[in-house]
Amino acid sequence: MTQNDIRPRTDAPSRLHPLDNPARSSLTGPHAHFAESLGRVLRYPADVTPWIALPDTPEPRDWADLAALAGPGASVALAAFQALPPSDWEITFRADGVQLVDESVDAAPDPEAVPLGPRDVPEMLDLVARTRPGPFLPRTVELGTYLGIRRGGALVAMAGERLHPPGWTEISGVCTDESVRGQGLASRLVLAVAHGIRERGETPFLHASASNTGAIRLYESLGFRLRRRTEFLFALVPAEIPSVHGT
Repeated sequence: MTQNDIRPRTDAPSRLHPLDNPARSSLTGPHAHFAESLGRVLRYPADVTPWIALPDTPEPRDWADLAALAGPGASVALAAFQALPPSDWEITFRADGVQLVDESVDAAPDPEAVPLGPRDVPEMLDLVARTRPGPFLPRTVELGTYLGIRRGGALVAMAGERLHPPGWTEISGVCTDESVRGQGLASRLVLAVAHGIRERGETPFLHASASNTGAIRLYESLGFRLRRRTEFLFALVPAEIPSVHGT
């Protein structure tokens, strides 16, 4: 596939809430400059974040476009609220999730939090590898503001921004090194990131695994409320991609 093959098709405006299909809302809105597209399918660059944006009601042609965009055998991340992939796609990971939104968050800046940028990526990737908060890739830091806390010069906690539907910003990448857990650093960073989002006139939201009850309790204690339940999965594009396009 060449760059000239990546052309958008006309797509009707979504009737869903921006948070019902947040990756698509982001890639057709504030994050449009990141979008790679084929037909009605959008995605972030592979080194930014694995989120894929399908139309609200995907059709067989959309799955074929996603397969062509990602490439045979590629692993793609999907939110399964719309539809499961075709039967010839292998699902390699599937988990229930929750989406929480700011209801009464007491957002505030933190004097110990420092901005993180591209020069900090090696340390950020190392912290993520130790704590496993979810996907964080070499260019994820470009999606928004990331804040960290250092102790003895070492990065020990961080949180930042990921998806960006119009009027909303997702808080993501929240993690704390085991050596400093129990000191409230994650809470402080979430509140600090939320403060920056609020300062732009937007509303914070976040996703969490439904099984991570400790994190959910923490977020609820900070003033987030459950908006909806969802499901996340990773699936492999078939090695051979059948064409559904006419000649």
